[in-house]
Amino acid sequence: MTLTSKTAAELQALLHKGEVTAKEVTQDTLKAIEQTEEKIHAFIHVAKEEAAARAEQLDQTAADSRGALFGVPIGIKDNIVTKDMTTTCASKMLEDFVPVYNATVMDKLEAAGAVNVGKLNMDEFAMGSTTETSYFGNTLNPWNTDHVPGGSSGGSAAAVAAGEVPLSLGSDTGGSVRQPAAFCGIVGMKPTYGRVSRFGLTAFGSSLDQIGTLSRTVEDNALLLGVIAGEDDNDSSSSAKAVPDYTAALTGDIKGLKVAVPTAYLGEGIDSEVAATVKEAISVLESLGAVCEEVELPHIQYAPTTYYVISSSEAQSNLSRFDGLRYGYHTENAENLEQAYFRTRQEGFGEEVKKRIIFGTYAMSADHHEDLYVRAQKTRTLIAQDFEKVFEKYDVVIGPTAAATAFNLGETGGDQLVHYANDVLAVPANLTGRPALSVPCGFVNELPVGMQILGKHFDEETLYKVAHAYEQATDFHKRTPAIREGK
Repeated sequence: MTLTSKTAAELQALLHKGEVTAKEVTQDTLKAIEQTEEKIHAFIHVAKEEAAARAEQLDQTAADSRGALFGVPIGIKDNIVTKDMTTTCASKMLEDFVPVYNATVMDKLEAAGAVNVGKLNMDEFAMGSTTETSYFGNTLNPWNTDHVPGGSSGGSAAAVAAGEVPLSLGSDTGGSVRQPAAFCGIVGMKPTYGRVSRFGLTAFGSSLDQIGTLSRTVEDNALLLGVIAGEDDNDSSSSAKAVPDYTAALTGDIKGLKVAVPTAYLGEGIDSEVAATVKEAISVLESLGAVCEEVELPHIQYAPTTYYVISSSEAQSNLSRFDGLRYGYHTENAENLEQAYFRTRQEGFGEEVKKRIIFGTYAMSADHHEDLYVRAQKTRTLIAQDFEKVFEKYDVVIGPTAAATAFNLGETGGDQLVHYANDVLAVPANLTGRPALSVPCGFVNELPVGMQILGKHFDEETLYKVAHAYEQATDFHKRTPAIREGK
C-alpha cells in the first residue's frame, strides 16, 4: 500500500510517530500527480520545487512543534491567493498573476504544517458547474473520463478522488464544493458563512462565497476544517465564535436525531435512480436511530432565480477591478482608455464570465434594480425564513447533493429541468448562509451519488456526526476509481 492511499489522519499518525518523513510523503504525492495528471488534468500548477523544499524544512521541525497537518499534502483551488505562486482563477485575465501575500487559510495551513503541492483547476472565476469554462482546459472525472468532475471546484474534487492528494480546498458560491464532491464520490463541506475567512479568496458573490473542504473521509474533512476555521481581523464577515474540535463529534451516535426531507428534494427534475439511492441512504440513517420526516419549503422553487440575480449582481461589481491597468491581462490593441477597458475585458474574460457580468449589470441598472435585485433580496429572506421554521423542529435537512450523476463532457446546456433541480438542491445553503456537506451514498451506472446534509448555523459538528455515522455503516468511501490503481 502506497502512502498516497492513506487518509490524512493516517498520514498524520505515521508522520508524528516518525515512521515516515514529510519528504517521503511529498515525493510519493508528486509521483502520483505526475502519473495521473495526463488522465484527468486536475492541476493548473504543480509546485514541485516549493513542495519539496517545504517538506525538507518540515522534517527539521522538533516533534513537539509539529502542527495538526504536519507533512500532509494538500491542493488549493486556484482562486485562493498564494504568495509567490500563480493564482489564475483559471482565466486568461490572471494567467501570469503572482500574488505578494497569502490568503488567511494559507497562513493557517502553513502554521499547521501542511504541504501545498499546487493550484487546482476550476471554472473561470468560479462561474460554472463542470470545470469546462477554464482557460486552461477541462478537468475529467476520475470515475469515468467521458464525464465532468462537476464545478466550479472540479479540480479540487478530482485530485482527491484520483488519489493525487488526500485533501484540497475549494470555494462554494452556489454548490461549487458539494456538487463536484458528489460527482467524484468524496466528502465536501461548505461551512457556515463566516466560519472560514474569505480574505484572499477571489470574490465572485461576496454574500455567498465560502471556502470549503474536500477529502476522502469525514474524519479528514473535520480535521481540515478545524485548521482553517476561525475569526480573522482581515475579514469583517468572519465569526468570533470559538472553533470546536470537529473530530470529537464523530461518535457514530445519531439516535433520536430529527431529519427533515423536503418533498422538493426528491421530486420533479431529480433522476429517479438518484432519488432511490438517497432514499436508501435515509433508511440507513433511520436504522441508526434517526427520525426522518417529509417537510415543505414553500419558496424553494424561487431559489435558482434568486441566486442568479444576486450572484451576477455581486459578480459584476467584484470583477470590475479587472480593467487591465493595475494588474492582470492588458490588451495591446487599444488607441485610447475606453478601448483599453473594453478590449482587455473582451479578450481576457471567457464567455460564461461575460454573460454573468452583463446580466449583473442589467439587474443593477437604474431601470431594473428594484424589480430584480431588490426583489431577489426579499425572496432570499423568505427562503431563509422557510429554513428557520424547519430548523425549529429538526436537526438537519437531507436530500441528494445533485439531481443527477456527473454530466457527459460537453453537456453543459443539457436538460434544463435537471440544471434547475440542481440549483434547488445547492443554492439554498449559500442564500441562507448555512453549512452543508456532501457524503458519498451510492452509485448509479458506475458514477457516484452524494447525499447532502444541511444544518443549523455554526453547527458543522452535527453534520459531521451524521455523515460519519452513515459513512461507518456503509462502504462507499472505501471504493476508489480504477485510475487510482494506474488503470
